[in-house]
Amino acid sequence: MHSKTTHTQYPVLRVEGLTVYQGSYLAVRDVSFELLPGTDTAVVGPNGAGKSTLVQAILGLIPRTGKVEIFGRPVERLGHLCHQIGYMPQNFIFDRSFPISVSELVGLGWVKGRRARGEGREINRRNSAIGFMGIQQQLPEKQVAISQALQRVGAYNLRHKGIGTLSGGELKRVLLAYCLVMPRQLLVLDEAFAGIDVQGAADFYALLDELKREENWTVLQVSHDIDMVSRRCDRVICLNQSLVCTGTPEIALSPQNLLATYGPSFSRYHHHHN
Repeated sequence: MHSKTTHTQYPVLRVEGLTVYQGSYLAVRDVSFELLPGTDTAVVGPNGAGKSTLVQAILGLIPRTGKVEIFGRPVERLGHLCHQIGYMPQNFIFDRSFPISVSELVGLGWVKGRRARGEGREINRRNSAIGFMGIQQQLPEKQVAISQALQRVGAYNLRHKGIGTLSGGELKRVLLAYCLVMPRQLLVLDEAFAGIDVQGAADFYALLDELKREENWTVLQVSHDIDMVSRRCDRVICLNQSLVCTGTPEIALSPQNLLATYGPSFSRYHHHHN
């Protein structure tokens, strides 16, 4: 069920004429769109369409031309507002032998001096003795935020486990807790469900739906799952290097638009879960 809220606020994200070259290859060409507050927008398209490249360019991770504004500011001048963005990359690459626990990883998403979830007060800067990577001597407020975030994603029982021991689905939940450990406005998911089986993806989508309502997140997600996108998202961006179309799922995912985006070999698969 798509949300029917009418949004009159300033766009959370505005992209205008975004273009990305990878060497001499034109990966993304002249893409423009906006995200309104509280909406869930999916970027879909075939392999090689530039979906992940688009997301990385929006976040300032790779060079691009064109304008990107987040929270009304150029992305290059976000300053402290960058902490209002949560990002889950397609492939979370890390050394599985690195000795860091789930709680410690989630704690890295907590920013000193920001208001801790549920505590209702600013952090006392005199108690800011944080050890290597913010892991040692964690503040009480930080511990509360970590515990609450893990509880909300159903991963509190994993808090002492090393991240190298987690399954794909467990790691996704922990990364979502990382995004939850302090309030954020914009959540960017790049193939967040890659490496999870069909039921695991459905469970994760249900959790994401619940959290985005509670947190009033604005979500931008890259997805290959057209069926899930059609039922869960408010808007869809069809991309194949350039913008093919954008609109509600009913409009953007019409047979004609899917043909224009994917070509004649595209076959839509329907899952059978809630």
